[in-house]
Parts: sequence; structure tokens; C-alpha cells
Amino acid sequence: MAQITISEEDFRKFREFFYRKTGIQFEETKRYFVDKRLVERIEATHSENFRNYFMMLRFEASGLELQALVNLMTVNETYFFREEYQFKCLVDSMLNDITRRKKDNTPIRIWSIPSSSGEEAYSIVIYLLEYWPGIEKWDVEIISSDIDTDIIARARRGQYTPRSVQHLPSALLKKYFQPQAGGYQLIDDLREAVEFTRVNLMEPADVRAYRKFDVIFCRNLLIYFDDLSRRQAAETFFDALNPGGFVCLGHSESMSRISSLFRVRKFPEAIVYQKPLGDK
Repeated sequence: MAQITISEEDFRKFREFFYRKTGIQFEETKRYFVDKRLVERIEATHSENFRNYFMMLRFEASGLELQALVNLMTVNETYFFREEYQFKCLVDSMLNDITRRKKDNTPIRIWSIPSSSGEEAYSIVIYLLEYWPGIEKWDVEIISSDIDTDIIARARRGQYTPRSVQHLPSALLKKYFQPQAGGYQLIDDLREAVEFTRVNLMEPADVRAYRKFDVIFCRNLLIYFDDLSRRQAAETFFDALNPGGFVCLGHSESMSRISSLFRVRKFPEAIVYQKPLGDK
């Protein structure tokens, strides 16, 4: 096979297509990253060139190749207890605020997106079990979603490298993980506490069913979006939350610069964003 190259025009076409499908915008500085992965998929599908591959990608009814490409293009790197101050805010402030207002016995619902390889969602479970007294009285449902189906499969397996667990206290590592060759296996009880799902935030059909959440963790995802996609994500979170529910963003992200739908809540542990109580 002749050497496959990606031209400037090819890159622009692909970048616009991928943005429309995912909300993720690749800058010129990502050319090498994008080109390398495009060539990998062109070769894997035995396409002759970018043009043939792109035609197949756009019109493939099953969407399987687009999903394979999404899995390849998305970056997934995290670790347990990352930005721990927000987990402290969850158990010390946000959940107390939520439970004071809950008049029924419906479960507290938490949505973690993107799931990456599961560290964030499982960190939430550990924090609730270890540091929130209310766990004895309240049922909690934790949903964790990602656009990448490969990373979701990894999250469900619950197998982690020493680097992923390096910030966990040794007592918690011993309590919730079993050593295995090259790393650690999360215990079954914790793996069963999280439901992992595939979701594309830019697809209304994907997010329509995600409603009645009390807390949403969406950390370090919106930095990959442009302003329009960020606003769309903010509207999705607004619709997904119960009145008075909270959104936690990454430390470098600010909802105030994205949308006026939410009010800023300054708790002792962290600044988070709240859906006003009067909104349905």
C-alpha cells in the first residue's frame, strides 16, 4: 500500500465532521495526533486513501467505525481522588444541602461524566462509604458515562496501575483493592455500585433519558469543547438536574463564563454551580 498522507483540506474536513459529531474541536497543534490516528484507521479498514475512508465514515449506517475512531481520538487519563477537595465538598456540604430539601425517599442520584477508566466514579463511592454518615440512611445511585466504549469496558473491569492509586491512603487501598500482577483489582462490591453507560453529550437522543440527578461531576471535559458546545453541555446538565442540584467542574473551568443558567455556590471546600430551586 502506498504511504497515506492527510492534506490540510483533509484535516479541515475531518475536524469539522468530528466537531459536529462530538463537540470536540482539534486545533492545528493537534495535527500530528489526529493524522496519526486517522492513518491508523484508514489502514485498519483497508481504505485506499482519506477520501474513501471519509466517505465510509460519513455514511456507514451502523456507526461502528465512527465509534472506533472516537475511542482512538479521546484522551483518558485520571487517577483516584483527583481534585479531592470536591469529594470533601460533596460529603460535607452538597449532600447535606440536598438531603435537607428532599421530601421523599427517592435515591440521591450522581452522574459522573466523562467516566474515563472509572477512577472518579469509584472515588465517589469510596468517599461516600468512608466519610458520609448519611450513607446509612440514604440510597445512592451513581451513573458514570463516556463517549468511548473501550474506556467504559476498562472501567467496568476495575483494574488499575500503581500510578492510578498512588494518592489513595494505604488503608483504603488495602480495604478496597486486591493486589494483582502489575497493579490492583477493585473489589466486586465497589464495581457493582456504579452503572457505566455510553453517552455523547452532543446527541440529544443520548442525553434525553438522563434526568433527576442531584449532583453532576463533569471535570476537565469542557476544556476540549468550543463555546457553542460548552453552552450545549451546560443546557444538558441543567435539564438533567433536579432543582437545587449541583455541577462540579474542573479547577480550570468556570460555568460563569459558559452559561448564566446556574448560580455560584461557595462552600468552605469548593466553588460549585447550582440549578436554582425554582427551575424545573
